Amino acid sequence: METVIEIKELTYLYPTGNKALDNLNLSVAKGERVALVGPNGAGKSTFILHLNGILNGDGHIKVMGMGMEKGNLPRIRQKVGIVFQDPDHQLFSPTVFDDVAFGPINMGLSEEEVGKRVFEALGEVGLSGFEERLPHRLSFGEKRRVSIASVLSMSPEILVLDEPSSSLDPRSRRELINLLNSFEITQIIATHDLEMALELCNRVVVMDRGVVVADGKIGEILGNETLMLKHGLEVPHSIRFTHFHTHDHQGEEEDHCHAHCHPHPEMHEHKERI
Repeated sequence: METVIEIKELTYLYPTGNKALDNLNLSVAKGERVALVGPNGAGKSTFILHLNGILNGDGHIKVMGMGMEKGNLPRIRQKVGIVFQDPDHQLFSPTVFDDVAFGPINMGLSEEEVGKRVFEALGEVGLSGFEERLPHRLSFGEKRRVSIASVLSMSPEILVLDEPSSSLDPRSRRELINLLNSFEITQIIATHDLEMALELCNRVVVMDRGVVVADGKIGEILGNETLMLKHGLEVPHSIRFTHFHTHDHQGEEEDHCHAHCHPHPEMHEHKERI
């Protein structure tokens, strides 16, 4: 598969001298959905900000075959769309239209093309007709979707999201999962929401103290309780009640999961009393 992100020996120091990223190596193939997980302070957000040159550490980064060099930054930032954790850090214009149009305008597109892209991006996130709405009066879930639209309007090939489900109510979270599941572009999702990661991603990268400590099939890694506890994480509830098997079908291995029902102990006690 085509490699769209290639990172070698990436190291980044905070101004205090502390290492945020320590000799990090990672590659991402076109079309992959990769979950990036780890405890607070693992370096996930710092890593994300290197993917379109907001931060610049020591090491080698290639995006779509382009080195992370000053002359390539405008093209890389069109290819890599980052959605920040707090939508208020991304929305700053008087109307939704202006926020979603900001990227295309700075790309030098015509007024007609800008309007077309805004219309299409808002439609993709389910906010058609919101063009003249005031961003600061939207719900948090609506703000999140406008933030995503502001990135989609630039037609990126890689979508990077930092804690996209944080602060969302259950309905907005489900709408977000369905939305991200509908996108065919490459996605990197930094999250503490491991259940969402299981639904969206086949691969997970576990970070801790600026280092990649595990990288592979999401069910196998998130189901490894020893690994998870060592790095400040917990096995997701859905995996605890699911047994994973690997079957060989005509020489090819496939992962299957089988759910098991474990009645609550109080149910047994109640039946015995009856």
